[in-house]
Amino acid sequence: MNPLSRRRFGALGLTTLATSALQPMGWAQAPAPPRRIVVGYPAGGTLDQTARRVAEAWRKQGITTIVDNRPGGAGRLANAQLKRERADGNTLLCTHTSALSIYPHVYTKLAYDAAADFVPITPVVSATCALAVSNAVPATVKTLADYVRWVQQAPSRAMFASPAAGSMAHFLGFQLSEAAALKLQHVGYRGSSPAMNDLLGGQIPAYLGFVADFLPYLQSGKLRILAVSGDKRSRAMPGVPTFAEQGYPAITGVESYGVFAPPGTPEAVVKRLYDDVLTASKDPALVAGFEEVGMELFTLTPKAYENHIRTERDKWGPVVRASGFTSEE
Repeated sequence: MNPLSRRRFGALGLTTLATSALQPMGWAQAPAPPRRIVVGYPAGGTLDQTARRVAEAWRKQGITTIVDNRPGGAGRLANAQLKRERADGNTLLCTHTSALSIYPHVYTKLAYDAAADFVPITPVVSATCALAVSNAVPATVKTLADYVRWVQQAPSRAMFASPAAGSMAHFLGFQLSEAAALKLQHVGYRGSSPAMNDLLGGQIPAYLGFVADFLPYLQSGKLRILAVSGDKRSRAMPGVPTFAEQGYPAITGVESYGVFAPPGTPEAVVKRLYDDVLTASKDPALVAGFEEVGMELFTLTPKAYENHIRTERDKWGPVVRASGFTSEE
């Protein structure tokens, strides 16, 4: 071998050794990026708990997942951001169905298109509302009919609260007001905690909130649950009849919390995400965690979820318009 060939061979050998040092046997791949579930509310709330339970179940499946809380505008800021994320299945949104079914009728400056800017994966859980009265209301008020008569006897009693203006609970109360001719005045709070404090303290006579809001106080004797808003009774309080059972069939509403991907997400990725949520929904810890707070597992295929959201949007539009309530936030 001539000197030139030896030099070339030596250079090739050095290159091969360097490449081998950098590339271990088997051509190791870079780790997959973690999944990120964005929640438009602070940590500790119901949506946050939903996302964290799914994330924990996914970790057990070997899928690294983080929850990214981005509070602001009752979740609207995070909702609007989803359309700007990469449609690769690594960034998801966990939000309530009302954000796509009720918000479009309420907020005049909504920064997203509820029909175009989200790819529904599946709901995860459902949450039923309930109407409760405080101990400041006479003990004789034990049923919804009792409550209606009590309010009719004195218009000053015609007041109810909800966790937020523009929420499903707000409009369920409006429906009751219309159906029973009560002219109920609505008091919208900024969250369930302050509303519950005022209910328990007797500052407000009635509150329409989620079943989960009331569970810690069921045995306290400080409030009475008169009705639930589902089309069937809540498993968490089976002794409480629905509005429909008590003569108000039009008053039904069940919130759901679901997972969404950015627009343009490929069908194969959507299917994989849906399958992953279904697997997570079988995790015993996830199921037990939801049952503890009065929520029930609720899943649909991506197409069925899309149809469900559209049906809910069509349902709540006339109710919101009849109430006359809008927001320019």
